[in-house]
Amino acid sequence: MKKFLSVFVVVAGTALLTGCFKTQEGRRQAGLPGLKDTIESRYERPVEQVYESARATLAFNGSITKQNDSARVLEAKVNNRTVWVRVDEAEPRVSRVYVQARRRGTKADINLAAELDKQIALRLR
Repeated sequence: MKKFLSVFVVVAGTALLTGCFKTQEGRRQAGLPGLKDTIESRYERPVEQVYESARATLAFNGSITKQNDSARVLEAKVNNRTVWVRVDEAEPRVSRVYVQARRRGTKADINLAAELDKQIALRLR
């Protein structure tokens, strides 16, 4: 009985400490789920203009690794962190931007996401 209990505790602990999080592309990656890693903003600008601003911001701060123009999702490496940016239309003439950042080891980096979101907004002016 003790052997079964100890195996159960190890399996349950491993299951709780590992998990997956969802990227802005909709894929799942290994990491700690439930951490705040995404900033959402809305702008009264066309979607294409906001998408171009996001692309220029990511190119300025790091390097774009993946680009999906049909879904308007960008993936980049900035300061050894992975960043995803998704742009979509919230309402007519209102665009919505999601900026998600994760450190190596899949820890959330909300500060980098907020900084990149601010730079995207400044490029729209």
